[in-house]
Amino acid sequence: MPSYLPDPAPEVPSGRLARLGAFCGRHAGWVIACWLVLLVAALAGRAVVGPTFSDQISLSGSQSAKGTDLLTASDPAAAAPSGLVVLHTGSGTVADHQSAVNTTLGNLRKMPHATGASALVTSSDGRTAYTTVTFDEQLKSLGNDYTDTLDTATAPARSDGLGVAYGGGFDQITTTPANDLVSELVGVGVALVILLLVFGSVFAAVLPLVCALVAVGVGIGVVGIVAGTISFATAAPTLSTMIGLGVGIDYALFLTTRFRQDLMDGHGPQRAIARTSAVTGHAVLVAATTVSVAMLGLYACGLTFIGKLGLAATIAVVITATASLTLVPAALTLVGRHIDRVHVRRPVAESAGESDDWHRYAVFVSRHPGLLLTAGSALLVVLAIPLFSMRLGHVDSGVNQAGSTSRTAFDWISDAPGPGFGPGANDPLTVVVDVQHATVPVSQVGDDVTKALQNTGDIARFTPVQPTPDGALLVSTVTPVDVPQSASTGGVLNRLTGSTLPDALRGTGATSYVTGTTASQYDFRNTVKDRLPIIIGIVLIAAFVLLMTVFRSLVIPVKAVLLNLLTTGASYGVLVAAFQWGWATGLLGLPEAVPIESYVPMMMFAIVFGLSMDYEIFLISRIAEAWHATGDNTRSVGAGLSATGRVISSAALIMTAVFLSFTASPTVVVKMLAVGLAVSVILDATIVRLVLVPSTMFLMGRANWWFPRRLDKMLPRVHM
Repeated sequence: MPSYLPDPAPEVPSGRLARLGAFCGRHAGWVIACWLVLLVAALAGRAVVGPTFSDQISLSGSQSAKGTDLLTASDPAAAAPSGLVVLHTGSGTVADHQSAVNTTLGNLRKMPHATGASALVTSSDGRTAYTTVTFDEQLKSLGNDYTDTLDTATAPARSDGLGVAYGGGFDQITTTPANDLVSELVGVGVALVILLLVFGSVFAAVLPLVCALVAVGVGIGVVGIVAGTISFATAAPTLSTMIGLGVGIDYALFLTTRFRQDLMDGHGPQRAIARTSAVTGHAVLVAATTVSVAMLGLYACGLTFIGKLGLAATIAVVITATASLTLVPAALTLVGRHIDRVHVRRPVAESAGESDDWHRYAVFVSRHPGLLLTAGSALLVVLAIPLFSMRLGHVDSGVNQAGSTSRTAFDWISDAPGPGFGPGANDPLTVVVDVQHATVPVSQVGDDVTKALQNTGDIARFTPVQPTPDGALLVSTVTPVDVPQSASTGGVLNRLTGSTLPDALRGTGATSYVTGTTASQYDFRNTVKDRLPIIIGIVLIAAFVLLMTVFRSLVIPVKAVLLNLLTTGASYGVLVAAFQWGWATGLLGLPEAVPIESYVPMMMFAIVFGLSMDYEIFLISRIAEAWHATGDNTRSVGAGLSATGRVISSAALIMTAVFLSFTASPTVVVKMLAVGLAVSVILDATIVRLVLVPSTMFLMGRANWWFPRRLDKMLPRVHM
């Protein structure tokens, strides 16, 4: 059996990272103290700033935004920010509590920034009613504490036995960033168990976790401080924690394992930390740069809502990478040769010799590369098939956590009978017709629109087409048959904007728009679909240039890009099957199959592509290290695969556990991202890293390292 064991470690390499690691090792106490001070300062700063989070999306230039602008200019009261206060009784009617209801309505009208509360809209059975409360400023600016004001105002109704819930625009107030502490603790606990079982050393298991937690804490604080100026989405803190925790543990684990291997090879702590920082630290730097570039590339789509989510994740990645290059070397040097003193079994690091299972696996792959390449590629293609039926949309409040006020309000309105109620009444569509340039009588325009709406399917009802006070617009509220997230409602919107209204107004000089939250979400969805290719192109080009520069090869970055595209497609396919097809919604605490949230594919592409590159960078960096030392491609691939097999597999298990722990989050978007990212890590760490990458590199031989001389002279030289 051929030997693919790594060659003995060469002398300490020079370079800035080596010097940085050595410096942190010499001043370990000061470095650790600085990070602890930074942790306290970041968390304290977050508390002082008081960050705000909002899922409100503004898409200027879209048809829904134009309609809203026209309505605001013509009838400011109709376009004012608003929310619904829903009242419900299990027995009798809401009218039986008239005194308490009147007091509640009076209190609502007196709330700060409230401009009015409409008369109650009551269901035909009398058991459910709601009032629309309007405001003089956007609800998100009122902050989550405004929920206490609402509770105080509605206390009389609640004290009199009525149920009270808040819906509509109030979700901007009542929806707060989820407290995912339990998910984080579960992820860290599983990571600790994995590290103990795989590596045997207690300190080697605890140290990466502690360093990652410190970095994540700093990241949470910094994201919160930035959120005091930039309004992030409510999922941003959880997303940054999830990404930061995953990559933070992995980066620290890679460094710790390399350090321990050098100690086992007989080198001193100072020499080991310098080498670890120079080689593995460089891989960390390249990996973190790849993820950050992918995240920041989201800004290129022109949608600041998505771009800011990418920024939050980038902050977490940059901070964890910085901690990996400074805090981890300091902690490792401080522990030194005692790192394996406390253990649960015989400690191991990268390789246990030729009897090691990873060494035998590397030999197996070298003998059957063609078969493994074909089988692995076929599996990913099959998993990607559901991707082609993906339906993007906005997940409505009907899938929020049971018992939450937004979910309760949604259910009460959906289940109640009569005008103003039913599933589609949770977020009706507003038809706005601009008649300022009409060439026919306005009454004729109104009749034409009425007839068109009457002949449109999947509409439960619509209000009479009425002019605004200034006569510039005609307005009607359309209630779809089904809930806002349904394909049926999407079909209604598409027909109204694409054919029904344009056909009805052809030749009249009037123009039509459909506004409302649902309409805005569908416009957002369409914009995301149109701009997704831009993001894909930018991320691919940036990753290709980075890998080409680092590895001095044209073949390696091409293969990496293609394989990661295949991984992303397979992850999308599993996501569609789990959520849209409903294969896993019950397990995830969702009442039914749901569409894929419109911006999730774009976020997933950037994150999945960046994280998938991480494992390839660590694997290929070890292969490249052996290649530059021996010039033997077969031996280099085998050595890289056997040396990184244990640590990358452990890192993948840990990251998968971290991501899956966040499926317990009450936020559906977080559930989707958690499942998608976990699947991508599993696929990348097994099919791609263990099968496809080594198979292709074995098959292509020395061609892996082909690089034109002219291009080699043009690009800056970055040593691994």
